Amino acid sequence: MNEPWVTDRVYVKYTLWFVYACIIYSIIGFTWGALMGGIAEFRHFVDHRMHGNLIVRAHTHINLLGWVEMAIFAAVYYIIPRLVRRPIFSIKLVKAHFWIHNVGLIGMVVLFTKAGVDGGVASAHMTPDQVEMIVRPTLAMMGMFGTLVLLANFIWAYNLFRTCAGWNKNG
Repeated sequence: MNEPWVTDRVYVKYTLWFVYACIIYSIIGFTWGALMGGIAEFRHFVDHRMHGNLIVRAHTHINLLGWVEMAIFAAVYYIIPRLVRRPIFSIKLVKAHFWIHNVGLIGMVVLFTKAGVDGGVASAHMTPDQVEMIVRPTLAMMGMFGTLVLLANFIWAYNLFRTCAGWNKNG
């Protein structure tokens, strides 16, 4: 029986990289949340300035798509080959999934934060329409990075489907 968790060092490395990414994103997300909750000026900016809530969205995405999803990806990459008793369909797709997801997530978080800060600062001395004009291009770029995350999730789903399809033909 081919046991990739024993013989395939790249498979093990990337599965662990998903775990490491999960740990890093969780520390960032937990710290970010504590700062938003614990610093009154920060909390006020986020809660009361136009587009300040985008900073909360950045925090939410780093927790959900970083901490939680990375943990799920690592667990599923660990469990599925053992469950179906075969190696993952494509380690190249695992690598692509990892890098595309991380680039997309980091881009989303940075741009959500930038839009929130820019919008919040501008709202102190500009009209809502003017603020919207400042924030709109940043959010459009953020959407492009969000599309990368979506693509990475499709890659993950396809790779798992191909790994699992026909599992009972192995004996």
